[in-house]
Amino acid sequence: MTSQLLLPPNPFTRPVSAKVFLTDDDLTLKRKSNQATRVSNGFSLRAKAALRSNHSSSVEIPNQWYNLTADLSVKPPPPLHPKTLEPIKPEDLSHLFPNELIKQEATLERFIDIPEEVLEIYKLWRPTPLISKELEKLLQTPARIYFKYEGGSPAGSHKPNTAVPQAYYNAKEGVKNVVTETGAGQWGSSLAFASSLFGLDCEVWQVANSYHQKPYRRLMMQTWGAKVHPSPSDLTEAGRKILESDPSSPGSLGIAISEAVEYCLGSVLNHVLLHQTVIGEECIKQMEDFGETPDVIIGCTGGGSNFAGLSFPFIREKLKGNISPVIRAVEPSACPSLTKGVYAYDFGDTAGLTPLMKMHTLGHDFIPDPIHAGGLRYHGMAPLISHVYEQGFMEAISIPQIECFQGAIQFARAEGIIPAPEPTHAIAATIREALRCKETGEAKVILMAMCGHGHFDLSSYDKYLKGELVDLSFSEDKIRESLSKVPHVV
Repeated sequence: MTSQLLLPPNPFTRPVSAKVFLTDDDLTLKRKSNQATRVSNGFSLRAKAALRSNHSSSVEIPNQWYNLTADLSVKPPPPLHPKTLEPIKPEDLSHLFPNELIKQEATLERFIDIPEEVLEIYKLWRPTPLISKELEKLLQTPARIYFKYEGGSPAGSHKPNTAVPQAYYNAKEGVKNVVTETGAGQWGSSLAFASSLFGLDCEVWQVANSYHQKPYRRLMMQTWGAKVHPSPSDLTEAGRKILESDPSSPGSLGIAISEAVEYCLGSVLNHVLLHQTVIGEECIKQMEDFGETPDVIIGCTGGGSNFAGLSFPFIREKLKGNISPVIRAVEPSACPSLTKGVYAYDFGDTAGLTPLMKMHTLGHDFIPDPIHAGGLRYHGMAPLISHVYEQGFMEAISIPQIECFQGAIQFARAEGIIPAPEPTHAIAATIREALRCKETGEAKVILMAMCGHGHFDLSSYDKYLKGELVDLSFSEDKIRESLSKVPHVV
Protein backbone atom coordinates (compact mmCIF):
# COMPACT_ATOMS: atom_id res chain seq x y z
CA MET A 1 0.00 0.00 0.00
CA THR A 2 1.47 3.37 -1.01
CA SER A 3 0.75 6.27 1.31
CA GLN A 4 -1.11 9.26 -0.10
CA LEU A 5 0.77 12.56 0.02
CA LEU A 6 -1.24 14.91 2.21
CA LEU A 7 0.12 18.34 3.04
CA PRO A 8 -1.48 21.20 4.97
CA PRO A 9 -2.37 24.17 2.76
CA ASN A 10 -0.41 26.54 4.97
CA PRO A 11 1.32 24.85 7.90
CA PHE A 12 2.52 28.17 9.34
CA THR A 13 -1.01 29.49 10.02
CA ARG A 14 -2.54 26.38 11.60
CA PRO A 15 -3.25 26.70 15.34
CA VAL A 16 -0.90 24.55 17.40
CA SER A 17 -2.63 21.94 19.51
CA ALA A 18 0.29 19.87 20.66
CA LYS A 19 0.27 16.97 23.06
CA VAL A 20 3.98 17.56 23.71
CA PHE A 21 5.20 15.76 26.81
CA LEU A 22 5.13 18.64 29.35
CA THR A 23 3.81 18.77 32.88
CA ASP A 24 6.05 21.28 34.70
CA ASP A 25 4.13 24.57 35.02
CA ASP A 26 7.13 26.83 34.72
CA LEU A 27 8.45 25.00 31.66
CA THR A 28 5.00 25.09 30.05
CA LEU A 29 4.75 28.83 30.68
CA LYS A 30 8.17 29.37 29.09
CA ARG A 31 7.15 27.38 26.04
CA LYS A 32 3.89 29.30 25.67
CA SER A 33 5.69 32.63 25.90
CA ASN A 34 8.30 31.39 23.42
CA GLN A 35 11.09 31.96 25.90
CA ALA A 36 12.38 28.41 26.27
CA THR A 37 14.92 28.99 23.50
CA ARG A 38 16.31 32.12 25.14
CA VAL A 39 18.17 30.46 27.97
CA SER A 40 20.63 32.71 29.80
CA ASN A 41 24.32 31.87 29.85
CA GLY A 42 24.06 31.27 33.58
CA PHE A 43 22.09 28.03 33.16
CA SER A 44 24.02 24.78 33.43
CA LEU A 45 24.28 22.40 30.48
CA ARG A 46 21.92 20.10 32.35
CA ALA A 47 19.28 22.80 32.68
CA LYS A 48 19.60 23.65 28.99
CA ALA A 49 19.21 19.98 28.11
CA ALA A 50 16.05 19.79 30.19
CA LEU A 51 14.55 22.78 28.41
CA ARG A 52 15.42 21.37 24.99
CA SER A 53 14.02 17.93 25.80
CA ASN A 54 10.59 19.14 26.95
CA HIS A 55 10.35 16.07 29.14
CA SER A 56 7.98 15.31 31.98
CA SER A 57 9.25 16.00 35.46
CA SER A 58 7.78 12.62 36.46
CA VAL A 59 10.03 10.67 34.07
CA GLU A 60 13.68 10.20 34.99
CA ILE A 61 16.60 8.67 33.15
CA PRO A 62 16.66 4.91 33.89
CA ASN A 63 19.57 3.90 36.13
CA GLN A 64 19.73 0.41 34.64
CA TRP A 65 19.86 -1.12 31.16
CA TYR A 66 17.48 -4.00 30.43
CA ASN A 67 18.61 -7.37 29.07
CA LEU A 68 15.80 -9.10 27.16
CA THR A 69 17.71 -12.40 26.97
CA ALA A 70 17.08 -12.96 30.67
CA ASP A 71 13.32 -13.17 30.03
CA LEU A 72 13.40 -15.40 26.95
CA SER A 73 12.50 -19.03 27.61
CA VAL A 74 14.44 -20.03 24.48
CA LYS A 75 17.89 -18.44 24.58
CA PRO A 76 19.53 -17.19 21.36
CA PRO A 77 22.22 -19.35 19.73
CA PRO A 78 25.76 -18.36 20.80
CA PRO A 79 28.32 -16.79 18.45
CA LEU A 80 30.84 -19.31 17.13
CA HIS A 81 34.59 -19.22 16.63
CA PRO A 82 35.07 -19.14 12.84
CA LYS A 83 37.82 -21.79 12.92
CA THR A 84 36.66 -24.24 15.56
CA LEU A 85 32.89 -23.61 15.21
CA GLU A 86 32.72 -23.84 19.00
CA PRO A 87 30.93 -21.19 21.07
CA ILE A 88 33.03 -18.10 21.55
CA LYS A 89 34.82 -17.84 24.90
CA PRO A 90 35.38 -14.50 26.68
CA GLU A 91 39.13 -14.68 26.00
CA ASP A 92 38.42 -14.90 22.27
CA LEU A 93 36.99 -11.37 22.40
CA SER A 94 39.58 -9.81 24.71
CA HIS A 95 41.49 -8.23 21.80
CA LEU A 96 38.31 -6.54 20.57
CA PHE A 97 36.38 -5.30 23.61
CA PRO A 98 36.99 -4.27 27.23
CA ASN A 99 36.11 -6.89 29.84
CA GLU A 100 32.92 -5.21 31.02
CA LEU A 101 31.48 -5.14 27.49
CA ILE A 102 32.39 -8.82 27.01
CA LYS A 103 30.48 -9.61 30.22
CA GLN A 104 27.49 -7.59 29.03
CA GLU A 105 27.56 -9.38 25.68
CA ALA A 106 26.91 -12.78 27.32
CA THR A 107 25.16 -11.91 30.59
CA LEU A 108 21.88 -13.47 31.67
CA GLU A 109 21.26 -10.79 34.31
CA ARG A 110 17.98 -8.96 33.77
CA PHE A 111 19.27 -5.48 34.62
CA ILE A 112 22.73 -3.89 34.44
CA ASP A 113 23.53 -0.78 36.46
CA ILE A 114 24.46 2.28 34.42
CA PRO A 115 27.68 3.87 35.76
CA GLU A 116 27.26 7.28 37.38
CA GLU A 117 29.76 8.81 34.95
CA VAL A 118 27.61 7.65 32.03
CA LEU A 119 24.41 8.87 33.65
CA GLU A 120 25.90 12.34 34.12
CA ILE A 121 26.64 12.56 30.40
CA TYR A 122 23.22 11.13 29.48
CA LYS A 123 21.73 14.14 31.31
CA LEU A 124 22.91 16.36 28.44
CA TRP A 125 20.00 15.06 26.34
CA ARG A 126 18.01 12.48 28.32
CA PRO A 127 15.17 11.89 29.01
CA THR A 128 14.16 12.39 25.40
CA PRO A 129 10.66 13.58 24.47
CA LEU A 130 7.67 11.48 23.57
CA ILE A 131 5.59 13.61 21.23
CA SER A 132 2.10 13.40 19.76
CA LYS A 133 1.26 16.43 17.72
CA GLU A 134 0.06 17.12 14.18
CA LEU A 135 0.67 14.08 11.94
CA GLU A 136 -2.55 12.32 12.92
CA LYS A 137 -4.50 15.50 12.15
CA LEU A 138 -2.83 15.85 8.78
CA LEU A 139 -3.75 12.26 7.92
CA GLN A 140 -7.28 12.72 9.29
CA THR A 141 -6.99 9.36 11.02
CA PRO A 142 -8.63 8.23 14.26
CA ALA A 143 -5.28 6.67 15.20
CA ARG A 144 -3.20 8.39 17.87
CA ILE A 145 0.44 8.67 16.80
CA TYR A 146 3.31 9.08 19.24
CA PHE A 147 6.99 9.23 18.40
CA LYS A 148 9.99 8.87 20.70
CA TYR A 149 12.50 11.43 19.45
CA GLU A 150 16.22 10.72 19.86
CA GLY A 151 17.51 13.56 17.65
CA GLY A 152 18.29 15.93 20.53
CA SER A 153 21.61 14.28 21.42
CA PRO A 154 24.87 16.07 20.52
CA ALA A 155 25.29 13.79 17.52
CA GLY A 156 21.63 14.11 16.50
CA SER A 157 20.63 10.47 16.92
CA HIS A 158 20.24 7.58 19.38
CA LYS A 159 23.81 6.39 18.87
CA PRO A 160 25.42 8.23 21.84
CA ASN A 161 23.32 6.00 24.14
CA THR A 162 25.89 3.27 23.48
CA ALA A 163 28.87 5.37 22.32
CA VAL A 164 29.24 6.98 25.76
CA PRO A 165 29.34 3.73 27.78
CA GLN A 166 31.61 2.09 25.20
CA ALA A 167 34.07 4.97 25.40
CA TYR A 168 33.78 4.97 29.19
CA TYR A 169 34.56 1.25 29.57
CA ASN A 170 37.46 1.47 27.11
CA ALA A 171 38.96 4.45 28.91
CA LYS A 172 38.48 2.77 32.31
CA GLU A 173 40.51 -0.23 31.13
CA GLY A 174 43.34 1.93 29.80
CA VAL A 175 42.56 1.84 26.09
CA LYS A 176 43.96 4.88 24.29
CA ASN A 177 42.61 4.43 20.75
CA VAL A 178 39.23 3.16 19.48
CA VAL A 179 38.51 2.14 15.91
CA THR A 180 35.12 1.72 14.31
CA GLU A 181 33.03 1.59 11.15
CA THR A 182 30.12 3.82 10.24
CA GLY A 183 27.56 4.04 7.47
CA ALA A 184 25.68 7.34 7.30
CA GLY A 185 28.01 8.67 9.99
CA GLN A 186 25.66 8.85 12.97
CA TRP A 187 27.57 6.13 14.79
CA GLY A 188 30.99 7.48 13.82
CA SER A 189 30.10 10.99 14.96
CA SER A 190 28.67 9.60 18.21
CA LEU A 191 31.81 7.64 19.03
CA ALA A 192 33.97 10.65 18.09
CA PHE A 193 31.90 12.78 20.49
CA ALA A 194 32.15 10.19 23.29
CA SER A 195 35.87 9.68 22.69
CA SER A 196 36.51 13.40 23.04
CA LEU A 197 34.88 13.31 26.49
CA PHE A 198 37.16 10.53 27.74
CA GLY A 199 40.41 11.56 26.03
CA LEU A 200 40.47 8.70 23.50
CA ASP A 201 41.84 8.83 19.98
CA CYS A 202 39.18 7.73 17.50
CA GLU A 203 39.60 6.34 13.97
CA VAL A 204 36.61 5.73 11.70
CA TRP A 205 36.13 3.83 8.44
CA GLN A 206 33.05 5.32 6.79
CA VAL A 207 31.22 3.58 3.94
CA ALA A 208 32.52 5.32 0.80
CA ASN A 209 29.12 6.15 -0.62
CA SER A 210 28.12 7.95 2.60
CA TYR A 211 31.58 9.49 3.01
CA HIS A 212 31.04 11.38 -0.25
CA GLN A 213 27.25 11.77 0.08
CA LYS A 214 27.29 13.22 3.62
CA PRO A 215 30.39 15.41 4.07
CA TYR A 216 29.05 17.19 7.13
CA ARG A 217 28.92 13.95 9.11
CA ARG A 218 32.59 13.48 8.29
CA LEU A 219 33.26 17.05 9.41
CA MET A 220 31.45 16.40 12.70
CA MET A 221 33.74 13.46 13.37
CA GLN A 222 36.81 15.48 12.50
CA THR A 223 35.64 18.39 14.66
CA TRP A 224 35.50 16.01 17.63
CA GLY A 225 39.05 14.87 16.78
CA ALA A 226 38.50 11.64 14.84
CA LYS A 227 40.44 10.43 11.80
CA VAL A 228 38.03 9.40 9.03
CA HIS A 229 38.74 7.16 6.03
CA PRO A 230 36.44 6.22 3.13
CA SER A 231 35.84 2.47 2.97
CA PRO A 232 36.97 0.46 1.09
CA SER A 233 40.40 2.06 1.41
CA ASP A 234 43.93 1.14 0.40
CA LEU A 235 45.00 1.29 4.05
CA THR A 236 43.99 -2.27 4.94
CA GLU A 237 44.33 -5.66 3.33
CA ALA A 238 40.55 -6.13 3.35
CA GLY A 239 40.01 -2.77 1.65
CA ARG A 240 42.68 -3.37 -0.99
CA LYS A 241 41.12 -6.72 -1.96
CA ILE A 242 37.72 -5.11 -2.46
CA LEU A 243 39.20 -2.29 -4.56
CA GLU A 244 41.11 -4.77 -6.71
CA SER A 245 37.88 -6.53 -7.64
CA ASP A 246 35.76 -3.34 -7.85
CA PRO A 247 37.67 -0.02 -7.93
CA SER A 248 34.37 1.92 -7.85
CA SER A 249 32.85 -0.02 -4.94
CA PRO A 250 30.33 2.10 -2.99
CA GLY A 251 31.29 0.19 0.14
CA SER A 252 29.06 -1.33 2.78
CA LEU A 253 28.93 -1.65 6.54
CA GLY A 254 30.27 -5.19 6.21
CA ILE A 255 33.35 -3.93 4.35
CA ALA A 256 33.89 -1.08 6.82
CA ILE A 257 33.73 -3.55 9.74
CA SER A 258 36.43 -5.63 8.01
CA GLU A 259 38.68 -2.57 7.87
CA ALA A 260 38.06 -1.59 11.49
CA VAL A 261 39.56 -4.80 12.86
CA GLU A 262 39.97 -3.48 16.42
CA TYR A 263 36.60 -1.92 16.91
CA CYS A 264 33.68 -0.56 18.78
CA LEU A 265 30.36 -1.35 17.11
CA GLY A 266 27.32 0.90 16.99
CA SER A 267 24.73 -1.80 16.34
CA VAL A 268 24.14 -5.59 16.03
CA LEU A 269 25.89 -6.84 19.20
CA ASN A 270 24.03 -7.64 22.42
CA HIS A 271 25.76 -5.04 24.58
CA VAL A 272 24.89 -2.32 22.06
CA LEU A 273 21.21 -3.26 22.09
CA LEU A 274 21.39 -3.39 25.89
CA HIS A 275 22.59 0.22 26.14
CA GLN A 276 19.80 1.43 23.86
CA THR A 277 17.04 0.14 26.16
CA VAL A 278 17.09 3.47 28.01
CA ILE A 279 14.80 4.56 25.14
CA GLY A 280 12.09 2.00 25.80
CA GLU A 281 12.33 2.22 29.59
CA GLU A 282 11.68 5.98 29.45
CA CYS A 283 8.94 5.51 26.90
CA ILE A 284 6.98 3.00 28.99
CA LYS A 285 6.69 5.57 31.79
CA GLN A 286 5.87 8.37 29.35
CA MET A 287 3.08 6.34 27.76
CA GLU A 288 1.72 5.61 31.23
CA ASP A 289 1.70 9.33 32.01
CA PHE A 290 -0.27 9.88 28.80
CA GLY A 291 -2.66 7.15 29.92
CA GLU A 292 -1.97 5.22 26.71
CA THR A 293 -0.98 1.68 25.78
CA PRO A 294 0.53 1.12 22.32
CA ASP A 295 -1.33 -1.14 19.91
CA VAL A 296 1.44 -0.98 17.29
CA ILE A 297 5.15 -0.27 17.80
CA ILE A 298 7.15 0.59 14.68
CA GLY A 299 10.86 1.19 14.10
CA CYS A 300 13.40 1.07 11.27
CA THR A 301 16.00 -1.69 11.21
CA GLY A 302 19.47 -1.87 9.70
CA GLY A 303 21.56 -3.52 12.38
CA GLY A 304 18.63 -2.94 14.73
CA SER A 305 19.86 -1.00 17.77
CA ASN A 306 17.24 1.78 17.81
CA PHE A 307 14.44 -0.69 17.13
CA ALA A 308 15.66 -2.92 19.96
CA GLY A 309 16.14 0.03 22.28
CA LEU A 310 12.50 1.04 21.97
CA SER A 311 10.85 -2.38 21.61
CA PHE A 312 12.71 -4.70 24.01
CA PRO A 313 11.28 -3.22 27.25
CA PHE A 314 7.81 -3.42 25.66
CA ILE A 315 8.46 -7.07 24.67
CA ARG A 316 9.23 -7.70 28.35
CA GLU A 317 5.80 -6.34 29.25
CA LYS A 318 4.27 -8.37 26.43
CA LEU A 319 5.88 -11.54 27.81
CA LYS A 320 4.37 -10.73 31.21
CA GLY A 321 0.93 -10.45 29.62
CA ASN A 322 0.56 -6.78 30.52
CA ILE A 323 0.24 -5.56 26.92
CA SER A 324 -0.11 -7.15 23.48
CA PRO A 325 1.11 -4.72 20.80
CA VAL A 326 2.06 -5.65 17.26
CA ILE A 327 5.80 -4.91 17.01
CA ARG A 328 6.88 -4.15 13.45
CA ALA A 329 10.40 -3.72 12.05
CA VAL A 330 10.77 -1.77 8.80
CA GLU A 331 13.76 -2.23 6.51
CA PRO A 332 14.72 -0.84 3.08
CA SER A 333 13.58 -2.81 0.05
CA ALA A 334 17.15 -2.61 -1.24
CA CYS A 335 18.55 -4.41 1.82
CA PRO A 336 15.81 -6.66 3.23
CA SER A 337 17.68 -8.97 5.60
CA LEU A 338 14.66 -9.92 7.73
CA THR A 339 12.12 -10.28 4.93
CA LYS A 340 14.36 -11.82 2.23
CA GLY A 341 17.40 -13.17 4.07
CA VAL A 342 18.00 -16.57 5.64
CA TYR A 343 18.41 -17.33 9.33
CA ALA A 344 21.88 -18.82 9.48
CA TYR A 345 25.34 -18.47 10.96
CA ASP A 346 27.29 -15.87 9.00
CA PHE A 347 30.14 -13.42 9.41
CA GLY A 348 29.34 -9.93 10.63
CA ASP A 349 31.81 -8.45 8.12
CA THR A 350 32.63 -8.92 4.44
CA ALA A 351 36.15 -10.30 4.84
CA GLY A 352 35.15 -12.98 7.34
CA LEU A 353 37.19 -11.68 10.28
CA THR A 354 34.45 -11.61 12.92
CA PRO A 355 32.90 -14.50 14.86
CA LEU A 356 30.02 -16.34 13.20
CA MET A 357 26.65 -15.08 14.41
CA LYS A 358 23.23 -16.70 13.96
CA MET A 359 21.22 -13.97 12.27
CA HIS A 360 19.03 -13.09 9.35
CA THR A 361 21.50 -12.43 6.56
CA LEU A 362 21.70 -11.68 2.86
CA GLY A 363 25.23 -13.11 2.82
CA HIS A 364 28.32 -11.39 4.20
CA ASP A 365 29.57 -10.23 0.81
CA PHE A 366 26.20 -8.77 -0.25
CA ILE A 367 26.73 -5.09 -1.11
CA PRO A 368 23.43 -3.18 -1.11
CA ASP A 369 22.65 -0.52 -3.67
CA PRO A 370 23.62 2.99 -2.46
CA ILE A 371 20.32 4.11 -0.96
CA HIS A 372 20.36 7.32 1.07
CA ALA A 373 19.62 5.52 4.35
CA GLY A 374 23.28 4.60 4.74
CA GLY A 375 22.77 3.34 8.28
CA LEU A 376 20.45 0.59 7.02
CA ARG A 377 22.84 -0.82 4.40
CA TYR A 378 23.95 -3.88 6.37
CA HIS A 379 23.78 -7.44 5.11
CA GLY A 380 22.63 -8.88 8.43
CA MET A 381 20.34 -8.21 11.38
CA ALA A 382 21.28 -8.18 15.06
CA PRO A 383 21.34 -11.80 16.28
CA LEU A 384 19.03 -11.02 19.23
CA ILE A 385 16.48 -9.29 16.98
CA SER A 386 16.75 -12.19 14.52
CA HIS A 387 16.06 -14.62 17.38
CA VAL A 388 13.09 -12.59 18.65
CA TYR A 389 11.74 -12.52 15.07
CA GLU A 390 12.11 -16.30 14.78
CA GLN A 391 10.28 -16.72 18.09
CA GLY A 392 7.31 -14.76 16.70
CA PHE A 393 7.44 -11.73 19.02
CA MET A 394 7.65 -9.27 16.13
CA GLU A 395 7.05 -8.92 12.39
CA ALA A 396 8.91 -7.21 9.55
CA ILE A 397 8.18 -5.39 6.29
CA SER A 398 10.32 -3.59 3.70
CA ILE A 399 9.56 -0.25 1.99
CA PRO A 400 11.26 1.46 -1.00
CA GLN A 401 12.96 4.81 -0.46
CA ILE A 402 10.63 7.06 -2.54
CA GLU A 403 7.66 6.17 -0.34
CA CYS A 404 9.88 6.79 2.69
CA PHE A 405 10.85 10.29 1.56
CA GLN A 406 7.24 11.02 0.67
CA GLY A 407 6.35 10.20 4.27
CA ALA A 408 9.30 12.25 5.52
CA ILE A 409 7.98 15.37 3.78
CA GLN A 410 4.55 14.86 5.36
CA PHE A 411 6.16 14.34 8.76
CA ALA A 412 8.46 17.38 8.47
CA ARG A 413 5.63 19.71 7.47
CA ALA A 414 3.38 18.40 10.23
CA GLU A 415 5.85 18.01 13.09
CA GLY A 416 8.60 20.48 12.16
CA ILE A 417 11.36 17.85 12.38
CA ILE A 418 13.29 16.82 9.27
CA PRO A 419 14.04 13.12 9.83
CA ALA A 420 17.20 11.29 8.87
CA PRO A 421 16.69 8.90 5.92
CA GLU A 422 16.77 5.89 8.25
CA PRO A 423 13.64 6.67 10.35
CA THR A 424 11.73 7.68 7.23
CA HIS A 425 11.10 3.94 6.90
CA ALA A 426 9.34 3.91 10.27
CA ILE A 427 7.42 7.05 9.27
CA ALA A 428 6.23 5.47 6.01
CA ALA A 429 5.05 2.36 7.86
CA THR A 430 3.32 4.51 10.48
CA ILE A 431 1.48 6.41 7.76
CA ARG A 432 0.39 3.12 6.18
CA GLU A 433 -0.99 1.97 9.54
CA ALA A 434 -2.68 5.31 10.24
CA LEU A 435 -4.39 5.31 6.83
CA ARG A 436 -5.61 1.75 7.43
CA CYS A 437 -7.16 3.03 10.66
CA LYS A 438 -8.78 5.80 8.63
CA GLU A 439 -10.38 3.16 6.41
CA THR A 440 -11.49 0.90 9.27
CA GLY A 441 -12.30 3.55 11.86
CA GLU A 442 -9.99 1.93 14.43
CA ALA A 443 -8.50 4.33 16.98
CA LYS A 444 -5.21 2.47 17.40
CA VAL A 445 -2.33 3.91 19.43
CA ILE A 446 0.78 3.87 17.22
CA LEU A 447 4.21 4.31 18.82
CA MET A 448 7.09 5.07 16.47
CA ALA A 449 10.87 5.18 16.94
CA MET A 450 12.21 8.46 15.56
CA CYS A 451 15.94 7.87 15.87
CA GLY A 452 17.46 11.08 14.51
CA HIS A 453 17.27 14.27 12.49
CA GLY A 454 18.31 14.72 8.87
CA HIS A 455 20.12 18.05 9.02
CA PHE A 456 23.22 16.52 7.45
CA ASP A 457 21.26 14.49 4.91
CA LEU A 458 19.65 17.35 3.02
CA SER A 459 21.30 16.33 -0.25
CA SER A 460 18.96 13.32 -0.28
CA TYR A 461 15.97 15.64 0.22
CA ASP A 462 17.28 17.80 -2.60
CA LYS A 463 17.19 14.79 -4.92
CA TYR A 464 13.70 13.86 -3.81
CA LEU A 465 12.31 17.39 -4.21
CA LYS A 466 13.88 17.65 -7.69
CA GLY A 467 12.31 14.34 -8.70
CA GLU A 468 15.73 12.73 -9.13
CA LEU A 469 15.41 10.07 -6.41
CA VAL A 470 14.82 6.54 -7.69
CA ASP A 471 13.78 3.34 -5.96
CA LEU A 472 16.67 0.92 -5.66
CA SER A 473 15.95 -2.73 -5.12
CA PHE A 474 18.03 -5.89 -5.34
CA SER A 475 18.67 -8.65 -7.78
CA GLU A 476 17.38 -12.09 -6.80
CA ASP A 477 20.42 -13.52 -8.60
CA LYS A 478 22.69 -11.27 -6.57
CA ILE A 479 21.17 -12.47 -3.31
CA ARG A 480 21.33 -16.14 -4.39
CA GLU A 481 25.00 -15.75 -5.23
CA SER A 482 25.70 -14.05 -1.92
CA LEU A 483 23.75 -16.60 0.11
CA SER A 484 25.67 -19.43 -1.56
CA LYS A 485 28.76 -18.19 0.29
CA VAL A 486 27.22 -18.26 3.74
CA PRO A 487 29.24 -20.75 5.85
CA HIS A 488 27.63 -24.17 6.25
CA VAL A 489 27.26 -24.75 9.98
CA VAL A 490 25.45 -27.89 11.13
